[in-house]
Amino acid sequence: MAFAADRGLQRPRVAFVLSRHLGTAVMRNRIRRRLRAVLREFAGDLAPGRYLFGTRAAASAVTYRRARAELVELLSAAGALNSPPSPLK
Repeated sequence: MAFAADRGLQRPRVAFVLSRHLGTAVMRNRIRRRLRAVLREFAGDLAPGRYLFGTRAAASAVTYRRARAELVELLSAAGALNSPPSPLK
């Protein structure tokens, strides 16, 4: 994940880089939808800026819970979360 803070933006700008090595278009779209769903949870807590997310080949087998945990870790390490996330129930 890459993050570039930009206070001039009204809302975060998010992009995904998903190589064809991840699998078919269906698999890549499934990964993209899962990442979007997780990010939607944090829409109000993301710092304004530009986000670029990439994945590895194993991403297609990752559960929602694990994807959320890893994204929280990445966003926290980058200083991109305005408040700590609530635990997943």
